[in-house]
Amino acid sequence: MILPHAAGLQRGYRDYRVCRFTTQNRTEVIDYLAKQVPGNYDVWARSSEFIDVRLPKSLGALEGCQVIIEDIDAAIEATMPQSSVAQEARDQVAFTSKNNGDFFFQEFRDLETIYTWYELLERTFPQLVKVETVGETWEGRPLHALHISTNNPDTNPEKKTIVITGGVHAREWISVTSACWTVHRLLTSYGKHNRETKYLDSLDFLIIPVFNPDGYAYTWQHDRLWRKNRQETYWPNCPGIDIDHSFDFQWKRSDEVPCTEDYSGEEAFEAIEAHSWNHFLNTTKLQYKIHGYLDFHSYSQEVLYPYAYSCDALPRDLENLLELSYGLAKAIRNKSGKHYKVLSACEDRGSDLAPGLGSGSSLDFMYHMRAHWAFQLKLRDTGNMGFLLPPRYIEPVGKEIYAAVSYFCSFILNPEL
Repeated sequence: MILPHAAGLQRGYRDYRVCRFTTQNRTEVIDYLAKQVPGNYDVWARSSEFIDVRLPKSLGALEGCQVIIEDIDAAIEATMPQSSVAQEARDQVAFTSKNNGDFFFQEFRDLETIYTWYELLERTFPQLVKVETVGETWEGRPLHALHISTNNPDTNPEKKTIVITGGVHAREWISVTSACWTVHRLLTSYGKHNRETKYLDSLDFLIIPVFNPDGYAYTWQHDRLWRKNRQETYWPNCPGIDIDHSFDFQWKRSDEVPCTEDYSGEEAFEAIEAHSWNHFLNTTKLQYKIHGYLDFHSYSQEVLYPYAYSCDALPRDLENLLELSYGLAKAIRNKSGKHYKVLSACEDRGSDLAPGLGSGSSLDFMYHMRAHWAFQLKLRDTGNMGFLLPPRYIEPVGKEIYAAVSYFCSFILNPEL
């Protein structure tokens, strides 16, 4: 079924619902579903306490299953711009406003609008931000990074850098807007607030709000719940590689076929975005000292620390890593009252139950290869809307995540915080 939306002709999900299985035995649930509806289910979230799965309604009521989204199409519709005319008007105001981003953040924005916003930021803040091209996607779109810096060798002689990424998984729109919110706060606060002025004087920022441009564009044009990139695979009718399974640290070829959401490709760095990022980071930006990495995802409200590939592998400075994790969670709680659970990424990815599920992650790659501190933040919510948060959540989530970013910057500049 195809549904007309403001964003384009969208795949319909009338025959599906999202269910939560409250269990610690996630493998048993997946094994059951693989037998009952092979290839016709989609795992939305895993945790130590539950697993959320999109399932066909034809399965009927299942033991231990709570329906959390009955009408997926209605939830999708609620994430879309409600009026293209009103959207254009808001865009114009947002683009011509130097200090007020309220209009831009009233709706989720498509890729073209976001890239236009980048250009206008560069023109508005020419001394602070430069749009740089990391590479080109499979479908020929540029993968852009925003390099924010005062370029002052006196205040940042070592090129101390923080990297922030969003939108690795295409359907996680709130991760994109939260990265954009961070960009906006840093730029518009410089020279006005001591905190942000200190950050930009003392740190460089490399921020990629949309790490998966092809997939993100596809969620607007065809399928709001698309997750992977849009790269061709050896199965012609099953495009897409999970970028977050493609990085060359503890990469493992999975048993998944290309039609699945977790398909890791046939070799490390096969996902073109991961390959381009590696070259950009370790060639173009090799002289930059990356002290911190934050990777925004959704959903489940968690602060994840390395490693994702194995629960047996202990990260360096584990005690300090945990302290910083809880500091990030506390910063969010102090801002909005929302609780973000702290845990190892391997537990979230399910690596403790199925080896390989956590392999090839950007978190592990960055932590092991370049960044001294690295975390993945899984944003709101805890499952009532999942990936389909309505636009009214853009601002509150942006604010609470920026509180974590601010804490992170202060920690980098003062490790004894």
